[in-house]
Amino acid sequence: MKNKLLLIVTTAAILAIPKINFGQAPAMGTAANFVLFSSVGAVSNTGITHLTGNVGTNSGLSTGFGNVDGVMHDNDLASAQCAVDLLAAYNQLNVAVPTFFIAPLLGSGQILVPGVYSISSPATLNLGLTLDGLGNPNAVFIIQISGAFSTNPSSKIYLVNGTKACNVFWKVEGLVSMAAGTTMRGTVIANNSAINLSAGDTLEGRALSTNGAITVNGILAYTPIGCGSPVLTGPIPPALASVGCYALFSSIGPVTNVGVTNVIGDIGTNNGLTTGYNPLFVVGTVHPIPDGSTSICSTDLLTVYNYLNVLPFDIELLYPPQFGNNLVLTPHTYRMNGAVTFTDTLYLNAQGNPNGVFVIQINGALSTSTYAKVKLINGAQSKNVFWKVEGAVTINNNSIFRGTIICNNGAIIINNAVTLDGRALTTTGALNTSAITVIIPPGCGSVPSPTITVEPTPQTVCVGSSATFSVSATGSSLTYQWRKGTVNLINGGNISGATSPVLTINPVSLLNASLNYNVVVSSPSAISDTSINVSLTVNTAPNITTEPVSKIRCVGSSVSFSVAAAGPGLTYQWRKGTINLINSGIISGVTTSSLTINPVSLLDASTNYNVVVMGTCLPNDTSINATLTVNQGPVVNANSNSPVCVDSTIYLTATPVTGGVYTWAGPNSYTSSVQNPLIINSSTLNAGSYILSVSNGTCTTTASAINIDVNKCNNFDFNIPEGFSPNGDGINDVFVIRGIEYYPLNNFNIFNRWGNKVFEANPYRSNWDGKTSFGLRVGGDDLPIGTYFYILDLGNSTPIYKGTIYLNK
Repeated sequence: MKNKLLLIVTTAAILAIPKINFGQAPAMGTAANFVLFSSVGAVSNTGITHLTGNVGTNSGLSTGFGNVDGVMHDNDLASAQCAVDLLAAYNQLNVAVPTFFIAPLLGSGQILVPGVYSISSPATLNLGLTLDGLGNPNAVFIIQISGAFSTNPSSKIYLVNGTKACNVFWKVEGLVSMAAGTTMRGTVIANNSAINLSAGDTLEGRALSTNGAITVNGILAYTPIGCGSPVLTGPIPPALASVGCYALFSSIGPVTNVGVTNVIGDIGTNNGLTTGYNPLFVVGTVHPIPDGSTSICSTDLLTVYNYLNVLPFDIELLYPPQFGNNLVLTPHTYRMNGAVTFTDTLYLNAQGNPNGVFVIQINGALSTSTYAKVKLINGAQSKNVFWKVEGAVTINNNSIFRGTIICNNGAIIINNAVTLDGRALTTTGALNTSAITVIIPPGCGSVPSPTITVEPTPQTVCVGSSATFSVSATGSSLTYQWRKGTVNLINGGNISGATSPVLTINPVSLLNASLNYNVVVSSPSAISDTSINVSLTVNTAPNITTEPVSKIRCVGSSVSFSVAAAGPGLTYQWRKGTINLINSGIISGVTTSSLTINPVSLLDASTNYNVVVMGTCLPNDTSINATLTVNQGPVVNANSNSPVCVDSTIYLTATPVTGGVYTWAGPNSYTSSVQNPLIINSSTLNAGSYILSVSNGTCTTTASAINIDVNKCNNFDFNIPEGFSPNGDGINDVFVIRGIEYYPLNNFNIFNRWGNKVFEANPYRSNWDGKTSFGLRVGGDDLPIGTYFYILDLGNSTPIYKGTIYLNK
């Protein structure tokens, strides 16, 4: 708690002191112009690296770099001066008095305020580190690391509340190694050590070493803006005079077109014919033959060319065949001494200066790939972009090109679906276009192009509901055309607002689903702007495709009902009739596509099991009713669980037995469809244990095991006693015939001396206790002491036993 309180008080004290730098920024001198530099050591690159700022070494070589938005300085006067200035800056950072002492693990959400930070060991940056300027745009951050400095993948430095990268300095006494995806901000100075930057790294600042190699691989690095850095304006633009009103022009050569070409600006030639342009699609004048206007334009064009041709260049782009490829240029005069192949995208970054001028001098031909693009960022404007080309120009299909092209002694070909935000002009040569759009920059009666400020957003709706797409744009006299892909939508049916800022589809059907709804926003005298493609996802109500099927099950078994359905966001509720089922001990899956009841009882029988399927859209779908028929298995009684003698008879009953089948399983099998009772002579079966299964056609019941024992047949003790004494003393209270259990079909009858039957059992189970089982007697059913006669039929082929029994008390 004491430490936490101290931290709170310290932070509060810092926040209470406004506009204190807690450190002095070093004087960078000419080192401020370098994005990568080593006083002693090689500077090398692999992959496509984009750099803004000078690159070089004062003792070694710079290798592997493509086009750099800066000057390469190896072992020259500029590199010598940079080495001196770098050492001076390092010395200033090295002697700065620390105001904070912090742990070597930086980041992970950590926030630092302005000051000089000292780390007494190697340090690592992990995840995010925020540098908070506390609202002071002059706040300075100095991090002194007494060892190596590394970053983990995708680590990032965040600058907030006025912090500028130009006021952040990292003084490192060891190797600097940045893992892939790192975003680093500030000037990094490694003393007597190498610097390694990995693929995907971004550096807003500088990487400088007093003595060590610098290696980079596919990075984006640019010198920071502010802190006294010059505002880049580029050269003074040429005075276009009458040239400014021409979109397409040749001083000497025909100007021809095929297809529908839309042009804002004049079209003509001063020596030849202008053909193929429909005046309905031209906002300007088409000059079919030379006239006074084309004569003036020809003279003015030569003046403009001469001006651009002699402009001294600031930066030479050393690899013309690699031009484009996401290269970033700033307001300067650039030169390329050779034919240029423009591939993919070129960014022109005005760094916030809307008057920044870009001049690209190409001493050779210029050609682009298909879909090549010039993108203007941070205030750049097409009216301030000029391309001077010594040779032919070919702008290939679907490219977007910005700026004024002035071709000297070369033909210009602009192919299908190209958009030119600028002009195409040649001093000598044919000019051919094919179904393109050309709009001259503002300055000759044109208006700003429409700009979409709020893009449409994707929509997800249900069939039958309404969907709307909307867009916001700036510009003058705007018109709108909504499309599906490149096909214009037309009002009618379920579509309205096809030519307004808001498109409505009501009601929506599955046919309206698409990934590429977009809108083209146009102005009568400016280039149109097309929105991004957005999707319309159309969901349907749930639809049962496979209904549940009725089932027949036996008591104690398991049953499942299942359903298949189509539609998004499906949920299920199984019911019995209209009563929702609930998961319990025997019921599961009541909210899934498959319901299970295990085990089944007679109470589960029903004719109306069904499921309600719900989804993202209404209405819900309810299945048909399925029936569960539950059958009771037969009740089976076997004559005994004890061993049965061979040659004795087995007596079996089962309920119900109509149409039943009796099946034995044991040493040999036996199947019978004889109705109740089933009588089997064991002589037909081998000795051993048998299991009886009785089926009533639907369900099967298994009875207890019955054992057939040959030895029991031959050796069991059979004895009929001559008397017994049922007096309740626990001795001879019942009349026991030993071995009677082996004759399950026996019939036992007892008579008194007058020949009246007093007891009968079929079969007899040695359970006679001296009471009569016939009629009523005065005084009860106990028989008196005396001699009684018996007849015992064992139910097989053996003779009938007859004899007397003396009943004593």
